[in-house]
Amino acid sequence: MSHEPVDLHAVLKTFDDLWSPRIATRINDYDVRVTKVAGSYIWHVHDTTDEFFLVLDGDLSIAVRDPDERVVTLSPGQVFVVPRGIYHRPFSDAGASIVVIEPAGIPTTGDHHDPLPDHISTHTGLEI
Repeated sequence: MSHEPVDLHAVLKTFDDLWSPRIATRINDYDVRVTKVAGSYIWHVHDTTDEFFLVLDGDLSIAVRDPDERVVTLSPGQVFVVPRGIYHRPFSDAGASIVVIEPAGIPTTGDHHDPLPDHISTHTGLEI
C-alpha cells in the first residue's frame, strides 16, 4: 500500500464492475474498500466482524434483519455499521459509490449467503 494520499474518486474511475470492491488502502488489519453498486446484492452475514458503510455518491439502502426486517437508507456523507451476526442486503435503485471498511481477508459475501447470481462473485477485495 502507498504512503501517499489516496483519491477515492480517482480509484472509482479505474473500474466499472458493480459490487466488486477495490482495496484503496489499509489501516492496521482493515481494508478500506471502494465500490460501485446498483441493483441488489445478496442477503449475507459476517459472523465475526462488523461492516462499515460510507456513501460517497448516490443513495444506498441496506435491508437488515435485527431481528425484524427493516431498511436503512443512506445519502452521501452518511455512514452505517452492520453489527456482526446480522443478516443484511445492500441495494441501490439509482446506483451509488461507497466505502466499506472491514478486516482484511473478509469475503465480500460474508460467512453465509444466499445463492450467488451471475453478477456477484466472492472475493476479499481486489488490489488497485
